[in-house]
Amino acid sequence: MKVHEYQAKEVLLRFGVGLPKGQLALKAEEAVKIAEKLGYPVVVKAQIHAGGRGKGGGIKVAKSKTEVLDAASKILGMTLVTPQTGKEGRLVKKILIEQGCNIDKELYLGMVLDRSKSQLVMMASREGGVEIEEVAAKTPEKIFKIWIDPAKDLQINQAKELAKKLGLSEKLSEQFVSFAQNLYKAYVEMDASLAEINPLVITKEGNLLALDAKVNFDDNALYRHPDIAELRDLDEEDPKEMEASKFELNYISLTGNIGCLVNGAGLAMATMDIIKLHGGMPANFLDVGGGATQEGVAEAFKIILKDPAVKAIFVNIFGGILKCDLLAAGIVAAAKELEVKVPLVVRLLGTHVERGKEILKESGLNIIAEDDFTKAAKKVVGSI
Repeated sequence: MKVHEYQAKEVLLRFGVGLPKGQLALKAEEAVKIAEKLGYPVVVKAQIHAGGRGKGGGIKVAKSKTEVLDAASKILGMTLVTPQTGKEGRLVKKILIEQGCNIDKELYLGMVLDRSKSQLVMMASREGGVEIEEVAAKTPEKIFKIWIDPAKDLQINQAKELAKKLGLSEKLSEQFVSFAQNLYKAYVEMDASLAEINPLVITKEGNLLALDAKVNFDDNALYRHPDIAELRDLDEEDPKEMEASKFELNYISLTGNIGCLVNGAGLAMATMDIIKLHGGMPANFLDVGGGATQEGVAEAFKIILKDPAVKAIFVNIFGGILKCDLLAAGIVAAAKELEVKVPLVVRLLGTHVERGKEILKESGLNIIAEDDFTKAAKKVVGSI
């Protein structure tokens, strides 16, 4: 689950992570009052679930009441387009008014799970304030990493090692060790999946501050953190993904035009891969799960068809718990109810597959049935 910058900072503040003072505003007049209280200069920052806000005009420095009012009025209500939002952008409904600071240097600090090592990895770089993906792609040697043994937690000597690689003075090194330990503690205790401070700034006064913060949380652990679950902003989420979650369907929107309905995450990924291999582009990832019902299949179809970009649908099911005959009945019922007009390619294998194929054949619908994975993929790509 993603949260806004101001929410991420509220969480990090609980763990003693150094932050500039700031407050959320929903109106331009509110922004002025907050700025007057904080003192100038202030930074007016759009709150959306995407990075690159500054490049799109979503972050502005204001040095007076007039400038705050102007910046807040322009940012609130704008459709902010960044490299991460896509061309459709995001509507800005909230802004963070934050105390300005005297920046001497910008660094990067982040944490994720390294699945290849089954350990958390803390990353740091002197290249703060820029896209870390760009740094990783062009100059990977500029990203320093330490891996953390889950049985031992982050060790002081590890944090000191990062501080040394960042070229920090002895005084700043002590601050950095404390900062890194607090960030690690927040990550672990709050079941985060990502914690990123970019930039982590050194002020001219010699302090370390998280000028920006991005924290994502593990959806599967939210039951342990009801306070975090309450931070969810539904306005920032894809309506189709929200609808899918109601029916326990795993759905993620993509940018292609071939809708995919599959059971099992591995098979779903393989299905997307083979579509791309043969020149197509998947419109979504959709895993209906092993225990899907006829109603669930119908809902999955509805969600796929709500995407106007979908020009064909590929159903790829291996029947186990979800038997092929029940699935076929669900496909037929959904296709008739929704009057599916786009090409529909269905690949069924597994339990009760022959009866499933009979149901599809007897339906009278224009369904293209194919057992072979490669041939099925070619047919759905070729049908557009």
